Formats: sequence, C-alpha cells, structure tokens
Amino acid sequence: MSSNGTFSDPERKAVYRAIFERRDVRRNFLAVPIPDDVLARLLTAAHQAGSVGFMQPWDFVIIREAVTKRAVKALFRDANAAAARRYRGARAALYRTLKLEGIEEAPVNLCVTCSRRRGGPHVLGRSTVRDTDLYSTCCAIQNLWLAARAEGVGVGWVSILDHEALKRVLGIPKPVTVVAYLCLGYVSDFAAQPDLEAAGWRTRIPVAQLIHYERWGNRRQAEVQVLRPAMDPQP
Repeated sequence: MSSNGTFSDPERKAVYRAIFERRDVRRNFLAVPIPDDVLARLLTAAHQAGSVGFMQPWDFVIIREAVTKRAVKALFRDANAAAARRYRGARAALYRTLKLEGIEEAPVNLCVTCSRRRGGPHVLGRSTVRDTDLYSTCCAIQNLWLAARAEGVGVGWVSILDHEALKRVLGIPKPVTVVAYLCLGYVSDFAAQPDLEAAGWRTRIPVAQLIHYERWGNRRQAEVQVLRPAMDPQP
C-alpha cells in the first residue's frame, strides 16, 4: 500500500479476487497441517474486524483433536437428520446428496463465539440495536474467511449443529453465544462456483435486483446497469 493509503491496481485486484473466489468449502481437504504462523495470521485478520463500541466480543476455540471432532460430527449427524426430514420429494433427495460439512476431514476446526457481556452493560453504539455484537462477530468471521482464501486455506461454515449441545462439548460458558463452527484446511482446489449453486439448490440473485434508491422498491434501472459492470471481478 502506498504512503497516502491508496492501493495499487494489483493490490486492489487481489482484494476483489479473494472476495469473488471465496468458497464455503466442505470437501477436498488435504491432510496437510496449517502452520501455526498461518493460523495466527488468520486469527489476527479476524481480530482486526470492526466492532460496535470497539467491544471485540469474539473468542476463538481451536480444535485439532480427533476425539473432539468425532463428538461434534455426532451432533451434526443428529441435526442433519432432523433437517432432512423437512424436505419432500426431489428436494429431499437432492438434500441427502449434499456434502454439508468437513468436520473430520479438515485439519483444524474453529468455533467462533460472541461474549455479549464484554464491555459492560453500556457499550457505545449498542443501546438501540443490541445484536450489533453478533454482527461484529460475523465481520470477524468474514475477515478470517477472506484472509484464508488469500493463504490458500479453505473454510467451511457448519451451521447444522445444536449450539447448546456444542457448548457442552467444548466447555463454552453459558452466557457466551456460539456464532460459527468452521472447518479450515488446505484443499486440492477451490470450486469455480458455490457448491449449492453447482448442485442446483439455488442460483445467485443478480445484484441489480437487490439495489434500491432512497426508498425501498425505487429502482432506477439505468443507474443499476451502470453500476453492475463496476462490481464484476476484473481479470
């Protein structure tokens, strides 16, 4: 980065590349350990996230032991079986083909939590929107995810878990909220498109359909069409 704070063209393109090539990885993990210095960089990137009132509500539980992963995998199996029962017909059949976690395959699992009492009862900026501490923790997760992509490390978010049961497995105190359970590891390749998109579960919504001007529902198509090419990744 230059002395005046601007990014060079290659630096700027690298940021957008990480954003557009980020994937929720559940397969193709390699049996290669993540070096301590790389993991430290990822956690430091997460810790650089913005947080309301600078409360920094996140903590990170690093999991490498097979016995812990097996216990978490058992929680996933229970939750996934319950989730599968919500679908019928072709949707149910498709759901059962999806690979939705890499708990035991990934060298490192990471549980990201939010300590909602951190900073005391009066955190600056949180008086009207109490959940901004949770939003801040999500910003930390995204920082980690993008930094991981730049390091060649895949990240997968396992959301099909009973968080209260997970807290018991990991010894997380009752007042602390689990936000994410992540699987981290080097992978043989990063998919060209998200797994759920490739599987036909959902398609990406065009960004032009999600932009409103001044008030909800006010769409100026000419302006949207000018904006969209600028948001596309550059070669």
